[in-house]
Amino acid sequence: MLSRTLPARPSLADAVLLGHTEQGREWPLLVWVPGPGVRMVSSAVLGGGIGEREWVVNAQVPPGYDRLDPVAHLRELAAGAGLPGPGVGLMTAASVADRRHAVDGGAHAVVTAGIGVRGWAAAPGVGGVAVPHPGTINIIVSLPVPLTDAALVNAVATATEAKTQALVELGADASGTPTDAVCVAAPAPALVGSGAEPFAGPRSLWGARLARAVHRATREACAGLLAAERTGPGA
Repeated sequence: MLSRTLPARPSLADAVLLGHTEQGREWPLLVWVPGPGVRMVSSAVLGGGIGEREWVVNAQVPPGYDRLDPVAHLRELAAGAGLPGPGVGLMTAASVADRRHAVDGGAHAVVTAGIGVRGWAAAPGVGGVAVPHPGTINIIVSLPVPLTDAALVNAVATATEAKTQALVELGADASGTPTDAVCVAAPAPALVGSGAEPFAGPRSLWGARLARAVHRATREACAGLLAAERTGPGA
């Protein structure tokens, strides 16, 4: 992949699809560059936590991905795309090109989904170290209003609830997959010159909009996968 400097694209709807080479084959790389002045909260392996971030990448990797340095790999991909400064890097073996985008009242959500390995969060048994796997639902959310730290965390919980609602409605019999990741972006308060929203729960104004956008994008991303399972060989 050639190095370049991508222009800022404030709207999540304007995320671009690039490519990168792994194991002798080209794979999609979804890139969103909102630019400076954006705070994000994420569970991603690269750029996780809360802080100012300038870009998000969602990299598709081959099934059976066996690199033991995903953080370094994502940094390499970001550098190859000409992305300077701090950012968030997600990874999946699910199709990134088949992303689904939904918007509700200014809240945007982009979802990529693989549900080959899924289950309930409180399933019995001993947990292990999570590694990139085809069964991954990655959620990227953009809000046009600033959020407090507590509201950012609340937004992650709301997005996760909406994802699970979509899965249950589709009959997936699961709360998610073992390697799901979430990223929520919102402008820094100083950028818009106003105070931050203190709530992002599902009954708050922006939490409700976020939930509906994530719910719709997740349903659209997963519906075809579940239908294929039910009509495939042995169904």
